[in-house]
Amino acid sequence: MKVTIRLLGFGLLLAAAFGVAAVAGSSVDVKRGHSTHHADQMSAMNSMSAMSSDTHSHAASSTSSMSGMAMSVGGLPQGLSVEEENVRLVPATTTFPLGRTADYRFRILDGHGRVVRDFQVEHAKKLHLIVVRRDFAFYQHVHPTMAADGTWSIPLRLGAAGVYRVFADFQASGAENTILATDLFVAGDFQPQAVPAPVTRTTVDGYDVALRGAPRAGSEGMLEFTVTRAGQPVKVQPYLDADGHLVALRQGDLAYLHVHPQEKPGHGGPIVFMAEYPSVGTYRLFLQFKAAGAIHTAEFTQEVR
Repeated sequence: MKVTIRLLGFGLLLAAAFGVAAVAGSSVDVKRGHSTHHADQMSAMNSMSAMSSDTHSHAASSTSSMSGMAMSVGGLPQGLSVEEENVRLVPATTTFPLGRTADYRFRILDGHGRVVRDFQVEHAKKLHLIVVRRDFAFYQHVHPTMAADGTWSIPLRLGAAGVYRVFADFQASGAENTILATDLFVAGDFQPQAVPAPVTRTTVDGYDVALRGAPRAGSEGMLEFTVTRAGQPVKVQPYLDADGHLVALRQGDLAYLHVHPQEKPGHGGPIVFMAEYPSVGTYRLFLQFKAAGAIHTAEFTQEVR
């Protein structure tokens, strides 16, 4: 009888011990699950925060054709990559001879590696090619021709050594305006030049060009250019279906800003652009206008605040 009672008591003790363990285990598991869920939430929040920060960082340095910094569909600056939206700039070479005229050739390929041959006419041309040395000491805007196989070519002469940036500005049929770019290396004794100080007036080929307007970073503002000669206003001639052509490049990464006049060609007043600088920094402006049958390029530096 005593043995039976003792065994019964021992069994009750074991049952109680297992019950406590089960409750404790359940509590620990719940807490552990809550902790894991909380950590997962925090991880997801941190990832979203990082993505938001990265997006904000890109947006802060972003660069729309016609009214401000040219931007890709994804919101990133244009002119900084050889590939965008399934089109790619493929140059025939990355080096170029010094001081000798030679053909610069390239092709535009789609996302499947096929040559793109169908382009829209934008501002009188199917493709605009901008060549600029990275220190802004050289600038040229030309219009290559396309062969039947889709190869574009243009004769160039680069008279100084250095690293040049080549921008292809085009609109393939059925697509948005696209600006792709690549570097071109000219070997030799490279003497980099400092970017000229900001000015609001300059002279080119006997024409005086005055700049008015200083848009602040992140907001659209006016850039107005007045052309005079010997103190008299000059009525510029239409150039690329407009009174003028303006490209601005941000110092450092050469983010590409391409705008066009607000007025119809031949209106006779100042050449007015609306532009939006994406960030604080130094920008080099290249204004091209036509007068007396010739194309003239006026250059300005602006410090954007």
